Amino acid sequence: MSLTNSQYDAIMRSYEEKQRAARRRTERIISEVYQKIPAYEELDRQVAAISIEQGRKLLGGNENALPQLRQRLRELSEKKRALLQENGFDADCMTPVYTCSKCCDTGYVANRKCSCFRAAEINLIYEQSHIKSLLETENFDALSYDYYAGEDLEKFTKAVQICQNFVKSFDKDYRNLFFYGTVGTGKSFLSCCIAKELIDRGNLVIYFSASQLFDILSKSTFDRDSAEAASGISDDICDCDLLIIDDLGTELTNSFVSSQLFSCLNNRHLRKKATIITTNLSLGELRDRYSDRIFSRITSNYDICKLTGRDIRMQKKTAAANK
Repeated sequence: MSLTNSQYDAIMRSYEEKQRAARRRTERIISEVYQKIPAYEELDRQVAAISIEQGRKLLGGNENALPQLRQRLRELSEKKRALLQENGFDADCMTPVYTCSKCCDTGYVANRKCSCFRAAEINLIYEQSHIKSLLETENFDALSYDYYAGEDLEKFTKAVQICQNFVKSFDKDYRNLFFYGTVGTGKSFLSCCIAKELIDRGNLVIYFSASQLFDILSKSTFDRDSAEAASGISDDICDCDLLIIDDLGTELTNSFVSSQLFSCLNNRHLRKKATIITTNLSLGELRDRYSDRIFSRITSNYDICKLTGRDIRMQKKTAAANK
């Protein structure tokens, strides 16, 4: 997964702070040791002096200088460890303590991202996906077929299979999904299920309700004070691995919204970036509310999933009230 520059910089700044914290801790311990054990500080001076002395001998052609240096440094190291232990300090107290021992809080091991960097990436993606709290309860582990029956169950089962295949082939095949149908039938739930699976795999997923999306696009276009702040997320809207537009049709629709929606969908299509749209509108209402080219773009380039049935939220409320 490719992070944006701002995302990468944010993670690296956190590593720099961790390294500073480790250095401050080590410097504090060194100061404490020097104050309590003056002989330890003297041994450190000897280490520096001997290293310089033997280095000069080595440059002068003395072949025994390096083995002698190693031997003397070992002896001084043993004396230092003994002094620490005699005065109640741990023998390794001067060794910097990092939050990640693999990369020493650099984020990289042998020029490759450390596992802690990967974890930071995923956490950052969750934070920026706008659905972190939703994914705790709306995921494939929480999926239930209990609220469907008959033809409604068949449609939901087919939609689940489409979602699972979408996740499985995400890195290989460019696909888009369009969920429509009656209120409360699982459209947003299934989009969240997909989002969690892909975020956990390290993909950049961004989720917006339609009203949030067009509010951001409006600010980046018309509001000078907000344009700079909105420009970064506007770029991500076009470039993220998966964009989820939830509840299309709940926004105040006008010519600006229609043009921005087409521009967004078209840009993502040209870049082969996947998009999921959920709506309570019928296909006819979609065509009447937006332009023909938007309707054509969606019906031509999206897998269409229709969900029907009783409102699951109402079913849950009724069940809870009857307990």
